[in-house]
Amino acid sequence: MDLFDFPQEETRTNQPLADRMRPRTLDEFTGQGDIVGSGRLLSRAIYADRLTPMIFYGPPGTGKTTLARIIANSTSAFFVQVNAVTSGIKDIREVIDNAKDRLKYDEQKTVLFIDEIHRFNKGQQDALLPSVEDGTIILIGATTESPMFEINSALLSRSRLFRFKSLNHEDIHRILEQAIHDPERGFGNYQIHVTREAMDHLVQVANGDARSALHALELAVLTTDPDKDGGVHIDLATAEESIQERVLQYDKTGDNHYDTVSAFIKSMRGSNADATLYYLAKMIEAGEDPKFIARRIYVHAAEDVGLADPNALLLAQSAAYAVDFIGLPEARIPLAEAALYIATAPKSNAVISGIDAALKAVQTESTGEVPVHLRDSHYQGAERLGHGKTYQYPHHFQHGYVSQQYLPDHLEHLTFYHPVDRGHEKTVRKRIEFFNHLDEQS
Repeated sequence: MDLFDFPQEETRTNQPLADRMRPRTLDEFTGQGDIVGSGRLLSRAIYADRLTPMIFYGPPGTGKTTLARIIANSTSAFFVQVNAVTSGIKDIREVIDNAKDRLKYDEQKTVLFIDEIHRFNKGQQDALLPSVEDGTIILIGATTESPMFEINSALLSRSRLFRFKSLNHEDIHRILEQAIHDPERGFGNYQIHVTREAMDHLVQVANGDARSALHALELAVLTTDPDKDGGVHIDLATAEESIQERVLQYDKTGDNHYDTVSAFIKSMRGSNADATLYYLAKMIEAGEDPKFIARRIYVHAAEDVGLADPNALLLAQSAAYAVDFIGLPEARIPLAEAALYIATAPKSNAVISGIDAALKAVQTESTGEVPVHLRDSHYQGAERLGHGKTYQYPHHFQHGYVSQQYLPDHLEHLTFYHPVDRGHEKTVRKRIEFFNHLDEQS
């Protein structure tokens, strides 16, 4: 049998390798042990055929649709699959009507699997609610987006959430080995030889996506000429050509976006320079708006560094200007410089806690009156009211400071700003303590 005649053997072999190798039973299913491992809730529900509404969410290629098909083969209920991209309200109502008839006349439940359920708008999701609630349909939704952002809260409250994680290297390796040696659905009838370096490359660059790994393996096999003995040898160079670029799990409107931004911010705050650069690179490579990145750097220069190192804010401003003035790819350098400066600078959030404390006082305390000696004395009649009359000009005194009241009477006892004992703020703290000492002496 010639390798390149293989796709014509049977109709099923015209399907991509990733489709042919889909697990058919839970025993064949790889990964997601926390969800379908032995004794887990979902595996027990599948074996007992006692399904309840559920939402599968996680990155592509982690088994969401595959598990739904396994459920279809395991349940006594009638199974219907729709894709939210190509279906609308009319399709959903037709499924629900048929489900009602099936339950009424045949006493058979209906499992409705909706792939990419996040594509349904609020109205389409609302149309599912009554039938989910009364048990006419058992909903299984699959999404790559965070259900907290994309699924109606009413639908979420009636569904159990199952989070699918990216497959680990061992899982991907096992899946590829199965495809190479499976004689029925994979390449088991052929002499496929994959070097260790090539296999490691396919596993690593697949980035936890089984579908991506299988597509790359199939491309490598079908584009490599057999040797004189009929063997197909896949080396590192062939593997690199077959899966040239890692597909980043990053959606600029989804939860991966927010997770990555959060990790970037927390890495800067946590003074981890390497993680800061990694998440910055991930956002740049994924096509994130550089202005968005610059804004986050700008905010955290003030929020996490503050007066512990005032230069952080200046570098953040320069990076934001560079994004507008020169753009990417060159702007990646000032963005990285500013992010690294923040990551390695001494940290203080005293500025943000100070302004928030002051805002709280303004919002909750009576406003009070500005002390008379601080009031504007320039407008006509102000002097007769005594405005500014007893004000003392600090530059006329030693140290450029003089003790006098600034806050309204009922707030004079409050302190909003508490500088930390780090970086430049340590100097600021000493200055404030010195001024407080002068107040005590006056």
